[in-house]
Amino acid sequence: MKYIVIIGDGMADRPVEELGGLTPLKKAETPNMDRLASGGTVGSVRTVPPGMHPGSDVANLSILGYDPQRYYTGRAPLEAASIGVALDTHDVAYRCNLVTLKFNEDKTGSVMDDYSSGHISTAEAREIIGTIQENLGREDIVFYPGVSYRHLMVWKRGYADIECTPPHDILEKEIAGYLPAGKGEDVLRDLMMRSVGLLEAHPVNRKRVENGKKPTNSIWLWGQGRKPQLPTYKDKYGISGALVSAVDLTKGLGIYAGFEVLDVPGATGWLDTNYQGKTEYALRALNNVDFVYIHIEAPDEAGHAGSCKDKIRAIEDLDALVVGPVLKALEERFQEYRVLLMPDHATPVKIRTHTAEPVPFVIYDSRRKIADRHIAYNESIAERKDKMVFEEGHRLMDYFIKEVTD
Repeated sequence: MKYIVIIGDGMADRPVEELGGLTPLKKAETPNMDRLASGGTVGSVRTVPPGMHPGSDVANLSILGYDPQRYYTGRAPLEAASIGVALDTHDVAYRCNLVTLKFNEDKTGSVMDDYSSGHISTAEAREIIGTIQENLGREDIVFYPGVSYRHLMVWKRGYADIECTPPHDILEKEIAGYLPAGKGEDVLRDLMMRSVGLLEAHPVNRKRVENGKKPTNSIWLWGQGRKPQLPTYKDKYGISGALVSAVDLTKGLGIYAGFEVLDVPGATGWLDTNYQGKTEYALRALNNVDFVYIHIEAPDEAGHAGSCKDKIRAIEDLDALVVGPVLKALEERFQEYRVLLMPDHATPVKIRTHTAEPVPFVIYDSRRKIADRHIAYNESIAERKDKMVFEEGHRLMDYFIKEVTD
């Protein structure tokens, strides 16, 4: 049996007035997703336990079969694993976003203008992180480069119980009420404040402004945690796995799960990502492993940008360039396989951040012949009387692999 999971990050949404009350997922042309839903088992799943923040870290941990209430320690430690940063027991890793703040005239206040500095390129970002490390790094605080706007800070013997806010949750809001709060806040606030003066005249920013792009004029620290302890898929399910993603968060989860993490050239996490390459690498991996997890970030980024047009495009590209080719290859190469298709959470374009409501899923099993029917893959699955329901998201993977629900 081969297992393949396809995640359209943030793909679910809420009705949008400009789309005539449809969601981007309902508006998009998705014949391959619809085919899966028509021939598979459909349902809704709550990937974010009550009381937990609806981040991709919590949601993907849940989808992979790990109870977040037991195993979640923070987002940044997962990203640390992906970029090869080894954490000691007392180290605390922080996500370090490169952001664009919009200041008032006398620079006494600012709002969060862009959590990604206009999706800054990795090459530009590495120059900036190098400057940050050179000027703000010290023996107990080290900055590490990641991809695009996503980077890492490790605070040796630092504090983890500081209240920090994801920058994508406070777009167009005054940052004053969302700065780090709690024991150790002074260290984080000082680093963030000093980065503003350091980056204002940075050569990378000067060029970006000249070219009409948003500058990186501050770092933003959040998503902290210590190294988690997860059982591997070999130990948990007795199977081998591989993972394809452009995002360090999901790559880190794959490393902790014991997967082979596949580096795909041109995988950016945005609309220009190498969809074909991700599909090809995933299908090639199935020659050697039992399970492949394909993560597509673009729908989530479009949701954060508040763009219906980009989100519809991202969903249609996922359908045409990933779901379709995967189904065709599975039919040609394997007799027994299962496919799980779903978002990790919703990222409604109207509010531009994650939400915790249940999301639709479909499980397609090549061994089961379901009577002809037409089911569109979208949020309306939650209204079907014949749907399966998983209130504890981590139990969905148990069902997908072992077909147990208890």
